[in-house]
Amino acid sequence: MYAMKIRQVVTILAILVMAAVCIQPVAADTVEDAATNYYNIAQQYIAKGQYERAVEYFDMALASNTTLLGMGDGLMYTYKDKSAALTDLGRYDEAITTAEAGIARFPKSAGMWNNKGYAYYKMGKFGEAADAYGKAVQIDPTYLKGWINRGDASMKAGRAGDAVTAYTKALELDPGNTDATAGLAEAKKTADTFNLIIAAILIAAAVLVIWYVKFRSPGDAGASQPAAEQKKGKKKE
Repeated sequence: MYAMKIRQVVTILAILVMAAVCIQPVAADTVEDAATNYYNIAQQYIAKGQYERAVEYFDMALASNTTLLGMGDGLMYTYKDKSAALTDLGRYDEAITTAEAGIARFPKSAGMWNNKGYAYYKMGKFGEAADAYGKAVQIDPTYLKGWINRGDASMKAGRAGDAVTAYTKALELDPGNTDATAGLAEAKKTADTFNLIIAAILIAAAVLVIWYVKFRSPGDAGASQPAAEQKKGKKKE
């Protein structure tokens, strides 16, 4: 009888221990996560186009414990979407700083590099924008938007050849893309014009050299000689 009671007690304790182990994770999942809540509210403001309010809630999310938010893509999108919102607000330096902070944590995020390029593009720093977009497509060669953005920024930066390459890559991914098709046509036109100008300059330079060598007057040849050599060619009087 005594042994039976001991077994019953042990069984009850075992059941309680198992219940505690199973119930604890469920309870932890139901605990309110402030960072995630702030992130979700920020996304709602983004959808409404209220970027100032979105930035406020993104900041609140980042100031909270981001452990759970960082277990998925939420933390990455917090940095990325905050950078985009700041750019849309014209706060470009802050947008770049935010993108760089996100890149430090998520260096393989093509979207983060794209948003950094977006901020540079809006600032009118087209070379820096093209470089940032280039990093985005280097990370993800299938990133269609990144290739088109690189083409646009390269054109603005006067890099028509790079733009042709970018638009061509975009069309390989999406042959019917109208933005890439129009961009490629313009880039090729600009590149061809530039090549014609360079060719014309080279031809003109070659003609001048030939004219100088073949048609310069004898006096020019004498004048070009050093004074000592000219004296050697004279007879004594």
